[in-house]
Amino acid sequence: MEKLSREFYRRDALTLAKELLGKVLVNETGSERLAAKIVETEAYMGPDDKAAHFYGGKRTPRTDVIYGDGGFAYIYLIYGMYHCFNIVTGIKNEPQGVLIRAVEPLEGFDSMAQNRFKLPYKELRQKQVLGLTNGPGKLCLALALDKSLNKHDLCSDRLYVEDGCVFKDTIVHSKRVGIDYAEEARDFPWRFYIQGNSYVSVK
Repeated sequence: MEKLSREFYRRDALTLAKELLGKVLVNETGSERLAAKIVETEAYMGPDDKAAHFYGGKRTPRTDVIYGDGGFAYIYLIYGMYHCFNIVTGIKNEPQGVLIRAVEPLEGFDSMAQNRFKLPYKELRQKQVLGLTNGPGKLCLALALDKSLNKHDLCSDRLYVEDGCVFKDTIVHSKRVGIDYAEEARDFPWRFYIQGNSYVSVK
C-alpha cells in the first residue's frame, strides 16, 4: 500500500481523525515490520480546545512539535508510565493533532504479544488478544512506540502510515475519553471509531 503524503496531513484534525480510520500504522523496527489498522481516533483542535496540551497557545519543549508541519509524531508519557501516539496535522503555527486510541494488529503478532504480555501470540487468552492494542497506551507498548520516536517524520521509512479504506457509514462519533477537566470541550463529539471493530477501546 502507498505511504501517506505530507499533503494528506496538512489538513484539519477533525477531517483527519475520520480519514485515518482504516489506514495502516507501520513501525519498521529494523528486525521486523509491525503493522496495525487504525480503528479509533480523537481530534484535538487548536488553542481554543480546552482538552488540548496547547490550549491557550501554550508552547513548551514538549508541545513544540505540534506547532510544526503536519505529518510528524507527537509521543508523550501519561501517568509517568504509558506512552500516547499522536499525529500532528495542519500547517505550521496552527497546532492540531489526532490521538490514535486503538488499532487492529495486522503484522508482527508475536512481537506485539511479547511487547505487551511477554508471551507468544498463540499462548494469549482471548481477553489478552482483544486487549493487545485496544487503548492508546496498549498500542504503544505493542508497536514499540516510545519517546525515542517523538518528532519522527511520518513520511520517512521507519514509522509511517499507509493508505487503507473504511466505509464512511461504519464510522461512529462520540465524546472524547478521559477529559472531564476540559469544561465544555469534554462534550465535543471528536472521537471517531469503526463500528463493530473488536479493538475499539470504549464501546
